Amino acid sequence: MTKKKTEQKKEYTPVTREEARELLKQLEEMKNVDVRTVDKSTLVDINTVEIDTSLPPVERIVDYIRQIKNPYCYLDHGMVIKISFAGKKSMEESLRHYIRTICG
Repeated sequence: MTKKKTEQKKEYTPVTREEARELLKQLEEMKNVDVRTVDKSTLVDINTVEIDTSLPPVERIVDYIRQIKNPYCYLDHGMVIKISFAGKKSMEESLRHYIRTICG
């Protein structure tokens, strides 16, 4: 699973509304990746991702997505993993709501 990183604070630039909108568009495309045809060499192994707990929540999410590249389809010890959300809200809707709440 992902590692927590708390030793040193990372300098960060707050996410702009435009960056948040672009990220949400990209997430919609990422969700549609077909696990049967995806090029494994383009996927990131989740075990290489480090969560910087010193970052504010929105920045932590953005940093995670930047590292994992596609939160819907990634590797775990070389195995392709594809996830989906079965809740009432999609991940995009949840992130959109959260970012609007934080960014105003």
